[in-house]
Amino acid sequence: MISTSTQPGSLASILDSHAAHNPEEIALWHEGEAVAFGDLQRRTLQLAHGLQDAGLSKHSRIALWLPNRPDWLVWLFAAARIGALVVAVNTRFRGAEIEDILQRTQADTLVFEPGFKGIDFPRILDDVSDPVKTGLQRIVTCGGGASGLKSAIPDSEFYAENITRFDNGIPDDPIILFTTSGTTSKPKFVLHPQSSLSHHARDVVRAFAYDDADTVLLQALPLCGTFGLAQALAGLASGHPSILMPAFDAGEAINLIRSRWVTSFNGSDEMFARLIEIGEPDDFKTVRWCGFAGFATADPVAFVEKCAAKGLHMTGLFGMSEVQALYTRQPLDAAVEDRALAGGALVSPDAAAEVRDPETGKKLDPGQSGELYFRGPSLFREYLDNAAATTAALGEDGFVRSGDLGYIKPDGGIVFEARMGDSLRLGGFLVNPTEIDVWILVFPGIAASETVGVETSHGLQTASFIIPTGGPIDETELIEHCRQGLAKFKVPVAIFQVDTFPTTPGPNGEKIQRTKLRAMARENLIDV
Repeated sequence: MISTSTQPGSLASILDSHAAHNPEEIALWHEGEAVAFGDLQRRTLQLAHGLQDAGLSKHSRIALWLPNRPDWLVWLFAAARIGALVVAVNTRFRGAEIEDILQRTQADTLVFEPGFKGIDFPRILDDVSDPVKTGLQRIVTCGGGASGLKSAIPDSEFYAENITRFDNGIPDDPIILFTTSGTTSKPKFVLHPQSSLSHHARDVVRAFAYDDADTVLLQALPLCGTFGLAQALAGLASGHPSILMPAFDAGEAINLIRSRWVTSFNGSDEMFARLIEIGEPDDFKTVRWCGFAGFATADPVAFVEKCAAKGLHMTGLFGMSEVQALYTRQPLDAAVEDRALAGGALVSPDAAAEVRDPETGKKLDPGQSGELYFRGPSLFREYLDNAAATTAALGEDGFVRSGDLGYIKPDGGIVFEARMGDSLRLGGFLVNPTEIDVWILVFPGIAASETVGVETSHGLQTASFIIPTGGPIDETELIEHCRQGLAKFKVPVAIFQVDTFPTTPGPNGEKIQRTKLRAMARENLIDV
C-alpha cells in the first residue's frame, strides 16, 4: 500500500483517499479490463515522476486530445500532482480549431491516440501552421499504434519506476481549461482550480447518491467537456466503478448496462433517444435513474414519458462550464412535468442562485424570468488571458452571469428556459456561430457570412448565409472546406448565397435579423 500525504482539496485527494483504504476496489472498466484504485494511483505517480524528470512543472500546459480511456484521467491526475495545467480538447476538433487552441493556450505538450475511430490525427496536425507546431515541445501518443509522426513520443517513455507518494499541486493551482463559446469569434477558455473540481465531485456524490454500495456508472459522455468530467470525477470520489466508453454506441451501451449492472448515468437527450429506440425495459432493469440535458428535444415531457415506457426514470439537469455540469438536478420524485425541465435544486449546500433583470441588474422574485446568476465552490476562476470577459461575467459578489434565461421556483430550485444570446447547442456542445463564420470567410470570394441554427429531423443543425464578392460560390467545395477545418457537428447542412442580409434599424446601427434568416433556412432547406 502506498502512503498518502495529499493536501485536502487537491485533485489528487479524490483518488488517493480510496487508493489508501481500498486499493483493490475497481475504479474503472475499459474495453473489458478492470483498473483498481491502487493501480490507477500507481500509474499517476509513475507518470507524475516521469513528467517531472522530463522537465514539466507548474508552468507546463498539457493538451489532452484523447477519447475516454484511463490514460485521460491518469494524465489529469499526474498533471495535478506536479501543478501543471490541462487543456481539454475535443477529439472531434479539426485543423483550424486545434491550431487556435494550441496557439492561444500556449500548450507545450500534446497527447493523442493514433487510430481512434480511424481519424487521421497526423494529417490534421500537418494542417496546423509551423509556428504553432514549433511551440509544442513534445507530441505524445497513447494506446499504442503507429503515430505517423516521426517526432511523436510513446507515452510509455514518461512512466518512471518511482511510485513514491508526492503531491506538489495545491488546491488553488489551476488544473483545467474547458473551451466554451464567447461573444467574439474565438471561444473562451474557462479555467478551474483543483479545489473547484475536487469540491464539486464530492458534492455530486452526496446529492446524486453515488455513495450507495452498489453504484456502477456508465461513462459515455466525453471527458473533454465538463458534462463528462463532472460525472467521472464524482465516480472516482464515490469509490465505485465507472465504465468508460471511448465513443458512444447505443447497442454497446446496452450490453455494458446489462453485463456490468449499471445503476445510473447522465447524458444528452440525443443519447437516450438512441438507447430507447433499440432497447427494451429488461435492458435497463438495474438502472435506478438517469440525468439528462435537453439539447435537441422539442417536447421534453413526451421525451421523459417515452423513456419511462422503456424503464428509464429521467430527470433534468443544469450546468455550464463556469460552474461545471451537474450543478443542479431535478428531484427524482417530482412530477414528470418538473423532471422534464432543465434545472432543479442546487447540488452544493454552499452554492447560491439568483435571477436578475438583464437591463437593470435588479434581483427578481421567484417565478419572474430574467438572467440566471450562480455562485458556489464549483465556480471557475477566470477566462484564460481574457480579463475583460472575466470582469464582465464574474462580479465582485462572487456571482457569475450565465447568459441564460430562467427563473427560480418558490422552493429555491432553478428552471433554465433558453440561451439569451445566439449561441447554439450542437452535438451536445455550446457553439458560437461566429466561429463557423470566421472559418467560412477563409474561403476565397466571400464578403460576409452569417450562420444560424435550424431544426431538422436530426435535431438542431447549422445553415450558413454568405454574400459572395463576385460570381457564385461552389457550395460543395465550401462545405468540404468546413469539414476540413471544423468538427462535424458544426459543418453547415446547407449554404445559401444572398445579395444582402435582412436587417432592422437600432440605436447602435442596423442589426441583422437572425430570426428571419432562420425562417428562410427552414423554408428553403431540403431536410436530411
